[in-house]
Amino acid sequence: MSAHYDFVIVGAGINGLLLARNLANAGAQVLLLDQAQPGQESSWAGGGIISPLYPWRYPTAITALASWAQDYYPGLAEDLAAETGIDVQCRASGLLMLDAEDSEEAIVWAQRFGRRVQQLEKREIYQREPDLAAGFAAGLWMPQIANVRNPRLCRALLASLESSKRVEIKSHCQLLGFERQNGRLTALKLRDLKSGRDQQLTAPGVIITAGAWSGKLAAAAGLKLDVHPVKGQMLLYKFPAPPVASIVLTAGRYLIPRQDGHLLVGSTLEYAGFDKQASDQAADSLKQSARAMLPKLADMEPLGHWAGLRPGSGDGIPLIGRLPGFDNLYINAGQFRNGLVLAPASAELMKNLLLGETPIVDPQPYAPGRESLRALG
Repeated sequence: MSAHYDFVIVGAGINGLLLARNLANAGAQVLLLDQAQPGQESSWAGGGIISPLYPWRYPTAITALASWAQDYYPGLAEDLAAETGIDVQCRASGLLMLDAEDSEEAIVWAQRFGRRVQQLEKREIYQREPDLAAGFAAGLWMPQIANVRNPRLCRALLASLESSKRVEIKSHCQLLGFERQNGRLTALKLRDLKSGRDQQLTAPGVIITAGAWSGKLAAAAGLKLDVHPVKGQMLLYKFPAPPVASIVLTAGRYLIPRQDGHLLVGSTLEYAGFDKQASDQAADSLKQSARAMLPKLADMEPLGHWAGLRPGSGDGIPLIGRLPGFDNLYINAGQFRNGLVLAPASAELMKNLLLGETPIVDPQPYAPGRESLRALG
């Protein structure tokens, strides 16, 4: 590995990949580490909806990041296609929410933040999606909402970074701990999991972007960080052509159509620690939800079933900024179910703070040091 880096990023999911790209584009030398393979955890496992599921139910801090990122995504997709030749299929399919109990709150939220939400009557629902199950009485239509093929997005970001002279990527590299002096990290202790060799590394700035594992890494620096794993399970079906035109959401479960006829069904919310096993019970629950939305699934079996671990936070707001008690240790984690939609804004805000730039949004709501974080001992 190179002798000098301006920043070491620990965790190569969507947040780490985007942050590395942003810092490199700003002229920094970056080392990106991952204990396994980049982009293969929750960034790969999620559905790729570029919106919180019910955005009006979230704090304003989530809306601020989500709105910035939603406007940013189309340009990012175009740039990555030009750089790498990979089409991440960022497509404004729209989001159709069925029988939401708090539709009036949705309208108020949309008017406040300038987002488009339209109330639909029963007739309009079935004009838009004629193959849905009978019985849905009311809908909310958000035409601006897009979805992206998140595995392709991670591959494109990785390809972009691999072509950069300012970024070095090290997979299968475990962070064992830190050395610290007078409130500053002086060295990282690393292990190459392929060779078994240990080494120490210095860097002016270290950023933890390890998703659900971020709390474990913070503990190595003597901090207790309230970032915890929340398992989500998904199903995948395949049709000759997309069976629905838009993302369909009801009672927290959703259908996401892909352009090639694949249909994603998600997702569960399970608090089971770091257990990533996919279960028959979850599969059955997802099948029932999917068939209740789209009856043509009744005689079909899914092609795929998997699980991932989201990084939940204590108050539902991500932690983005410098960790208390350190001059050069930072965190960008805790996005929970909104990791993908918030990622461009989270990475840009993190870059702003690292480089002393004017932040894209007020950084205070995301600052580590609120009640979810305390020093150990």
